[in-house]
Amino acid sequence: MSSLRAVSLFSGAGGMDVGFRNAGYDICIANEIEPIFCKTYEAFFGKNSILCGDIDENLDKLASFNGIDVVFGGPPCQGFSVAGKMDPNDTRSKLIFSFLKAVALLKPKVFVMENVRALGHLEKWAPVRKRFLDEANELGYNTIYKVLNSADYGIPQKRERVFFIGVNGSDACIEDFTLELEKHKAAPRTVREVFSDFGRIGTDSNPDTCTAFVTLAANPVMRKSPYAGMLLNGQGRPVNLDSVSMTLPASMGGNKTPVIDQAALDDSSVENWAETYHRQIVSGELSPEFAWAPERLRRMSITEAAAIQTFPPNYPFQGSKGKVYCQIGNAVPCKLAETVATVVAKQFLGV
Repeated sequence: MSSLRAVSLFSGAGGMDVGFRNAGYDICIANEIEPIFCKTYEAFFGKNSILCGDIDENLDKLASFNGIDVVFGGPPCQGFSVAGKMDPNDTRSKLIFSFLKAVALLKPKVFVMENVRALGHLEKWAPVRKRFLDEANELGYNTIYKVLNSADYGIPQKRERVFFIGVNGSDACIEDFTLELEKHKAAPRTVREVFSDFGRIGTDSNPDTCTAFVTLAANPVMRKSPYAGMLLNGQGRPVNLDSVSMTLPASMGGNKTPVIDQAALDDSSVENWAETYHRQIVSGELSPEFAWAPERLRRMSITEAAAIQTFPPNYPFQGSKGKVYCQIGNAVPCKLAETVATVVAKQFLGV
């Protein structure tokens, strides 16, 4: 693919940017407000690759970049997320319109904006969607949007996100975009398969980065699946090693970090502790050994979480462990971004 010029907004630690770069885009400049995220970004993409600060205060600097093919990014989504308060007055909910301000100045051929599924799906956010689409249309962009599940595109994680794609001066057909996306669908690896790429927990290639204790929830919240309820302390749920991961949240770190059954990981014939415990709770016949959480349960490491988000190996995350988990959970899976970037280039940029 010939090089396409891009600008990245709300860049985080660079997950979306890795995908666009892998798809052949030249990222001219990026912008992110969190200083530690910027340090991670520069550690991977190079010094002076990112403007650190509020996007609204950096618009003039961004506007100095000419001949941009694509503006892409994922504005903060907490205001729209069903995991949050879904507050329409949350200041973070307004940042999708700051994204459009940058689009208006840079005048790219295409923009790609990622956000949580709720923004593209829930009726609650229909007025916000309409305003966004109307404002994009006023700027000359015909905009389509589609909810994608990462697991459909070879990513070992069930993570649903909406992508808004605006094309300047020509029609953007959702049917054509969907048909092109279909060509990139792939079966994901399981968590167990992904973890086989590096060493056992505690080795040099997979340090034990989260030491938060795993204990039983005093009042477990039950769901049909043992991996969906709240069986343990905190908000870190057990991981089904023989399937894809659940969505990794930005709240990871400490006891909010997902839980791995090391015995089941070491030996695929061993039933995951969560399944046995869940079954015994349902039956009402708890064995004595299930009066406490066993030592075989431990928290997911940074190396493992980054691999599930398809970051390159040894990605140079900066900051405390908690900040690193946050950066990983905040990111768009690199390979999902690469898929979208590739389809956009072919479908709308003729590359």
